Amino acid sequence: MRFLKYTVLALVVLFWAGGLSSTVGHWLYDLGLVVDDYRYGDLYRVSALPHFKTPTTPCPTANLASDTATTDLYLIGDSFSEAERIGRSDFPVDYYQRIKWEFPQQAKLNPAHRNVLLIETVERHLRDHFSQPIRELSVVQDTGRTVLVPWYKRTYQDLHREDVEERLESLLFSQDWAFWFKELKARITLDWFDRISTGASLSLDKQHIFLNTDTDSTKRQSSFSSLTDGQVNALVDSINATADRFKRQGFDDVYLAVVPNKATILEPNRAVYNHLIERVQRHPGLRVSTVDVYSRYTRASQPVYQPGDTHWTCYGRELWLSEVRRVLQL
Repeated sequence: MRFLKYTVLALVVLFWAGGLSSTVGHWLYDLGLVVDDYRYGDLYRVSALPHFKTPTTPCPTANLASDTATTDLYLIGDSFSEAERIGRSDFPVDYYQRIKWEFPQQAKLNPAHRNVLLIETVERHLRDHFSQPIRELSVVQDTGRTVLVPWYKRTYQDLHREDVEERLESLLFSQDWAFWFKELKARITLDWFDRISTGASLSLDKQHIFLNTDTDSTKRQSSFSSLTDGQVNALVDSINATADRFKRQGFDDVYLAVVPNKATILEPNRAVYNHLIERVQRHPGLRVSTVDVYSRYTRASQPVYQPGDTHWTCYGRELWLSEVRRVLQL
């Protein structure tokens, strides 16, 4: 009995640590004790609607990285540029450093190379990211490559105190048996009450699923929220100021890449689209070159977003990468 008690206690502590720490959580995944609850897409995970349940598969890399290239690429980005989606091998560069929004890093530029900064953001976060100075990347005047992050900063970045409950739910109820119960509840809620999870929304024809923040016009992140000319002007001024500051720190070129919200591409007539991306990219005062994937997505001949996920398909990913390489002259 005592052995059983301590075993249960150890498992409770282990899973609690997994909910609190990304490192422990990934370790549990590697051990096979838990499975990835994003494996069918983040929107399926939120909604549990079975008709959007599609396994996510990794996309092939381009294998373009080169030790003889003379371009170093630094990318500030969100989930679209995470390591499992985008990496150094997708660009013909000598050095690649990806910086996650809200997790500051340092860069040590090589003065003998062309140093390029690409700022990537999904449409829903564009206004928030440039509403304040971008401090995610700071340049250190040193030609070395070793960037040391103090242990206490690494520990702080690894902890997730605000979403422990959600992460614990992911660890404990990520198996297919748990999804079966979630799907049953989701089907009943949709069929009987015409409702789905508050975190997601269906297209008007119920053929697509989106984040609720992308479709709710009362939310600032929405494709259909109010956007005045004055707000666009202020946003463009902030983008210009950001690029100027990074160029003063040593970057040769700074580019902006805005990935459209899924609803922007698949249901632009749902309400009055605010045309945020176009109004920024075509603004006469913008002095920053942009990676215009919005235009390519609107003309795409194949699906660019996964059915049960907010992120792109392999085809959508390749469209973005090819436009990045073209605009950045890589």
